[in-house]
Amino acid sequence: MGGGLLIAGTTSDAGKSVVTAGICRWLVRRGVKVAPFKGQNMSLNSFVTREGAEIGRAQAMQAQAARVEPTALMNPVLLKPGSDRSSQVVLMGRPVGELSARGFFGAAGGPAAGQPLAGGRREALLGPVLDCLAELRGAYDAVICEGAGSPAEINLRRTDIVNMGIARAAKLPVVVVGDIDRGGVFASFFGTTALLSPEDQALVAGYVVNKFRGDVTLLEPGIEMLRGLTGRHTYGILPYAHGLGIDEEDGLRVSMRGAVRESVVTPPVGRDVLRIAVCAVPLMSNFTDVDALAAEPGVVVRFVDRPEELTDADLVVVPGTRGTVRALEWLRERGLAAELARRAAEGRPVLGICGGFQLLGEHIEDDVESKAGSVAGLGLLPVRVRFAAGKTLARPVGEALGEHVEGYEIHHGVAEVLGGEAFLDGCRVGSVWGTHWHGSLESDGFRRRFLEQVARDAGRRFVPAPDTSFGVLREEQLDRLGDLIEEHADTDALLRLIEQGPPAGLPFIPPGAP
Repeated sequence: MGGGLLIAGTTSDAGKSVVTAGICRWLVRRGVKVAPFKGQNMSLNSFVTREGAEIGRAQAMQAQAARVEPTALMNPVLLKPGSDRSSQVVLMGRPVGELSARGFFGAAGGPAAGQPLAGGRREALLGPVLDCLAELRGAYDAVICEGAGSPAEINLRRTDIVNMGIARAAKLPVVVVGDIDRGGVFASFFGTTALLSPEDQALVAGYVVNKFRGDVTLLEPGIEMLRGLTGRHTYGILPYAHGLGIDEEDGLRVSMRGAVRESVVTPPVGRDVLRIAVCAVPLMSNFTDVDALAAEPGVVVRFVDRPEELTDADLVVVPGTRGTVRALEWLRERGLAAELARRAAEGRPVLGICGGFQLLGEHIEDDVESKAGSVAGLGLLPVRVRFAAGKTLARPVGEALGEHVEGYEIHHGVAEVLGGEAFLDGCRVGSVWGTHWHGSLESDGFRRRFLEQVARDAGRRFVPAPDTSFGVLREEQLDRLGDLIEEHADTDALLRLIEQGPPAGLPFIPPGAP
């Protein structure tokens, strides 16, 4: 059985995904055969593996960091929120039902009869999750596991299948990541440890400080005091790194009116920039579709929620969503639908992706996702959509604008295209384009031809850079994550943890779990 390590966090967005990916890239560069793992993920940002399984996109990114093909074993349970209180449960890459939070976590009053999870209790999934982890550990030298939220969520510990639940069952050492940029990192480290049971605390080997700015020598006294209080080592102080641009997991971590990434803006090749507005629809999914656009020199991408923000856009993207009908209502309520219709009538470019494509059509029949029945679409494309109980999960390959295109599909809606020009299994009418394919803009040649067409339709003297490779840029970002670990973490100590497990004799910090 290969070695293992669990990366937990004091909070969501503390940096678990980044650290996990960084360790994977650092290890594979050392010649270690490594795989990522996350027992349960909650995200609308998902990916389709080559075997047709849906997993969290963060785990697909971590697999790329490890230079291995992503599989369902790496993320056996995926929750896709449909509202504040319910999620679709995806087990081993396939949807198995829609559950309320109460039902999934096993509280009184569980899910409706007939739901596929026995009793609706999350702990019923611990066995399958551990089986996946064991299979990976049998095939790889090391498996780097990512936790979720905080391991000290004491109200959920009994049903935990992603943090200390799997750490205890698989005897994994745990390193806790804290975001010092938010403040309170020492209290977070101490409090997280002190709220765990003695058995769980025995697995917590130490900590990693993330997003540090400033002089490390000023932090060192606090690190020493933390060691005195907890008896635990700090395995790294990672600096704040701008513009990493990795796939997000839990939500849209950018300002609605800000830039997509923090990286330095590259000047355009042509005389004009190209302005792209992305409608920030509710339950937005796979917003990473526009990352490849933002990577182009001279392309400015903004997420918007008001009609006046579309007026100066050269291209408007209506992205994927877990709630197509809800997004359609939102566009109408805010006046964005009328602005989209005006743009289409004026011949100004609009691109709909997946759910965004569906709502641009004439009619939607939905007795599955929203259960709204018959709903009129925006009528910008000659398409009728019927929602099916089964989910389409595919990795299509095709051609558009004379270029090779690859993508992936994740949708319940089945589109009947009634006219227009064929476009990636969707259609195009004038300057309005629609497709179910996520990820198509990562195909470099197609992206350039598409942006050239958008620039012509918008009357902009924009020229795509001839040498932008999204794949190369992604590899550079993953190497930066590996560099963070190699240069700022105690890699010898991390290797010992992965190979030998938790250190013996770690002290108990009272009070422990209630």
